[in-house]
Amino acid sequence: MPTISFMSANFVARQVGYHMTEGWMQGDNATNDYFRPLATYAARFEALLLEVKAMGFTALDVWLGHLNPAWATPDHIAIARDLLARHGLTVVSLAGYFGTTAAEVEASCRLAQALGTTILGGNTALHVQDRPRLVSLLQHYGLKFGIENHPEKTPADMLAQIGDGGGGTIGTAMDTGWYGTQGYDAAQAVRDLGPEVLFHVHLKDVRAAGAHETCRLGTGVVPVAQCVQALRQMGYAGAYSIEHEPELFDPTEDVIASLTLLKGWLS
Repeated sequence: MPTISFMSANFVARQVGYHMTEGWMQGDNATNDYFRPLATYAARFEALLLEVKAMGFTALDVWLGHLNPAWATPDHIAIARDLLARHGLTVVSLAGYFGTTAAEVEASCRLAQALGTTILGGNTALHVQDRPRLVSLLQHYGLKFGIENHPEKTPADMLAQIGDGGGGTIGTAMDTGWYGTQGYDAAQAVRDLGPEVLFHVHLKDVRAAGAHETCRLGTGVVPVAQCVQALRQMGYAGAYSIEHEPELFDPTEDVIASLTLLKGWLS
């Protein structure tokens, strides 16, 4: 069975009581504020891991709201490493926005390396501002950077960003839900992108094109089952991350149902 991971950003709205009415950064800021204090970090991070484990996962994508190089001290990182090992959870990617400067991106690289993952899945301005420096950092730390599609309307737009691939260091962390939001067939996007640049996959469903209201896999407009089929046919060997980030309710029940559904598709 391929690795299935829990995207910890699924809980972006938790610290605002699932009343995220002011956009993504409202939840992002509240989550960072909640997890930042070292005195409470162990208890709060362990509670998160225990929930992920109770849902049936053995792997997760660590979103920067839960461990951010902007505030993570060596003690924070040591606590996270110890708790992940203690609970038998592996990290398949570090997820989020990795900054605008080389120093910020390097801090994310060090954190990813410390957590035992080789994938940075998200975005950074350094990709545009100083691509050679980004490639150099990725090569130095033995990492791959998967650009997560948001505004890109087609795989062609993403392939243009990936360009020559930076010697195999730059590809995409495909978000099926955002292709749905853009009105593009996500299963076709899998085929258009191909295995060489598909570093990681966020399986997400959305209610309708033109908006980004996430939902349980198989209940929206994204052909998620066909995406999985296309990935398997091309020999994709990476992890499948379940992503569902509702603003007004707890996604736990939906994520558990999505995990069961995905296991069925993969078996």
